[in-house]
Amino acid sequence: MKKKINYKDKFYSIASIILTIVLLLYITSSYNKRIVVVRDFPEIMQKGKINIVTEYNSIDYYLAGDTIAGLQYDICKYIEKRSGLEADIFVENNMDICINGLENKTYDIIARNIPVTNEKKKLLLFTIPITQSKLVLIQRKPFPDDSFSLIRNQIDLAYKEVYVPKKSAAILRLRNLSEEIAEPIYIKEIEDYSAEQLIGMVANSQIDYAVVDKELASKNSELYPEIDSETDISFTHFQAWAVRKSSPVLLDSLNIWLSDFKKEHLQD
Repeated sequence: MKKKINYKDKFYSIASIILTIVLLLYITSSYNKRIVVVRDFPEIMQKGKINIVTEYNSIDYYLAGDTIAGLQYDICKYIEKRSGLEADIFVENNMDICINGLENKTYDIIARNIPVTNEKKKLLLFTIPITQSKLVLIQRKPFPDDSFSLIRNQIDLAYKEVYVPKKSAAILRLRNLSEEIAEPIYIKEIEDYSAEQLIGMVANSQIDYAVVDKELASKNSELYPEIDSETDISFTHFQAWAVRKSSPVLLDSLNIWLSDFKKEHLQD
């Protein structure tokens, strides 16, 4: 006599096995999500090395003959001396890559003049302000026989193409300005060019307008006497360094070092 198969019992048995597997996968997944690798100041001290990323330009970090110079470089070396840590300095002009590197713990500090905005505060912890600056319009000075004149009123930027580095703080300002004048400003983000390179492109007639930091523009006016940077695009804003949101202890220490550096080296 054939034994009758109890399909109902078999179904519940299989269902029980599947449910057990699902629960194990869920518990494992939840456990893995809770494992967060912390890298704040104590962990950095334990390793003995702090990773700092800066940008290359003629003010902050540059080659002077056979030596490295620049404000950000000087501050990095000061911090190295004060902290007793080895400062490993990386150079990266793309701000997106800097922020991603901060999040994945490739870098610990973004050492560049980042305009402090509410939008950036959602992503980063900012140090005390290091400098103040503003955004200015880069344009070529007209020759005596040219038919155009310099833009001095921001309203005259309507329908103009204005170039900025990708993810530049100038983008938000230009968008707001476009709203204020109720006319379009065509913002062109350039991914692989720094602000300093855009200045050179204006000087060489490759583009007509760019918006960059005033201090950088002033420095480059010596190299490019044909450019004009006297038209302000923004009000004066604070600029600071940044660390990741999960590094508040590092931020506290960094603020102390930066405050001392400013007292010793940046006093008028």
